Amino acid sequence: MKKVCAYLSIMFFLLAFVSNGAFAQDAKAAAETATETVAETVSESATNDAVATEAAPVSEKKSFHQVLKTKYIEGGVGWMTPILICLILGLGLVIERIIYLNLATTNTDKLLQKIEDNVKAGNYDAAKDVCKNTRGPVASIFFQGLDRVNNGLEDVEKSITSYGGVQMARLESNMVWISLFIAIAPSLGFLGTVVGMVQAFDDIEKAGDISPTVVAGGMKVALITTIFGLIVALILQVCYNYLLSKIESLVSSMEDASISFMDILVKNRK
Repeated sequence: MKKVCAYLSIMFFLLAFVSNGAFAQDAKAAAETATETVAETVSESATNDAVATEAAPVSEKKSFHQVLKTKYIEGGVGWMTPILICLILGLGLVIERIIYLNLATTNTDKLLQKIEDNVKAGNYDAAKDVCKNTRGPVASIFFQGLDRVNNGLEDVEKSITSYGGVQMARLESNMVWISLFIAIAPSLGFLGTVVGMVQAFDDIEKAGDISPTVVAGGMKVALITTIFGLIVALILQVCYNYLLSKIESLVSSMEDASISFMDILVKNRK
């Protein structure tokens, strides 16, 4: 099952990078088309009113993807690409964790009932087979306890506690990387903004005049990286909190089921 999760993540990455390549090509084509359109408009238009009349429909036809491509290029490919990579890798890990946690979810009541029926009948091997055929960390923990039932209840409790810690660590796997991308994305955006502001001041120095056009244009481009970085961080933060709540629910279910499992062994102790 881990291989399936890995394959799905790899397919997601490939699709994302292919889309990114198509994105860059479309952006380049859009830029060339815009250049040709402006040249034809200037050469064919006799007055400023005609230019405005032809430019208005073009602006109305811009879709969300076209606006996004334009802002991506304006922000600087060198700074926007790392932020995009953080989004792709972060979402890939989120998808892998969602699949893993959903597969780790078990109907503990049904599992405990089957184990109790076999334990009452004294058929511990059948109870272990039930755990083997059940997916999830809870069944794995119960199997470890049943495998040591002949050593005494104290040994069973220790094995459940120890193996429960192992299963909790597996549930929290890759969460640290998601939190890393949440921190890196806005940091890259802020860094791009600072660098963009420095470049804007360089343009002002070269122009020798603080004109509104130079200042506003440079600042707008500089702030785009921060906007994208914050958007990526917000998306990953929402997914991260969802995963945390899912993990807490699974851990709580594991603890409650472990207590019920020990009660079953105590009641049916011979």
